Amino acid sequence: MGDTANKNVLQLRDVKKIFSHGTIDEVTALNGINLTVQEQDFISIIGSNGAGKSTMLNVIAGVFPPERGGKVIIDGDDVTNLPEYRHSAYTGRVWQEPQVGTASKMTIEENLAMAYLRGKKRGLKAASNKELRALFREALKQLGLGLEDRLNAPVGTLSGGQRQSLSLVMATISKPAILLLDEHIATLDPKTAQTVLKLSKMIIDKEKMTTMMVTHNMEIALRFGNRLVMMHRGKVIVDIGEERKNTLTINDLVNAFEQASGEKFDDDSVLLSHR
Repeated sequence: MGDTANKNVLQLRDVKKIFSHGTIDEVTALNGINLTVQEQDFISIIGSNGAGKSTMLNVIAGVFPPERGGKVIIDGDDVTNLPEYRHSAYTGRVWQEPQVGTASKMTIEENLAMAYLRGKKRGLKAASNKELRALFREALKQLGLGLEDRLNAPVGTLSGGQRQSLSLVMATISKPAILLLDEHIATLDPKTAQTVLKLSKMIIDKEKMTTMMVTHNMEIALRFGNRLVMMHRGKVIVDIGEERKNTLTINDLVNAFEQASGEKFDDDSVLLSHR
């Protein structure tokens, strides 16, 4: 990583998020998150349902702002109160459902063009169609799925795995400061999920992307990334660096959770499946 290894790409400072304020349904989804993500960090984020994992990604992506006093700083810029479309200049995202990140009726090329221009400053000299097509073909070729020869195919004709792989290319093609993977293999069958995970790692390594990946699976959290964060009740309760992470077993993780939270770990879905 050289000299750039210590550059802070993302800082979350005292980030809180409360839903249904002042009602009987009030929920504190994030409860004072402080997190610094450095350049080329690949953080696996784990925690049971309702821990706040996706809410944290939503705040980073600008889907909604944190409560007053919280700060979101990306690449040195305070983006806390910027609208979601302005956040897209900083973040690329792949959702759990392949349909969410792609437009079915548009072609592969149109989807990629839309992703490429997202967050770009207006007034910059636009690449010609020919240049863009060559860029898209090159980006798709690395997937090894033959999509580079199907630029005019409607995205709705692709399988779930192909569509999620396209979403990965769309999320990374404009070289965002940070890539957000929100349980992006949860709806895929196990074999396809492994393929998409492998492709994710290949693109992250090749593009030297700073990445946050939410997963429901401890084994995947241990296998991927240089850092592991565990969330519980809207807080980060465990944050493990690469050296220690490489020595851990799932059992160690369960123990770390129970020690940090003071509660018994009883979410079997996190232990047993990739969902």
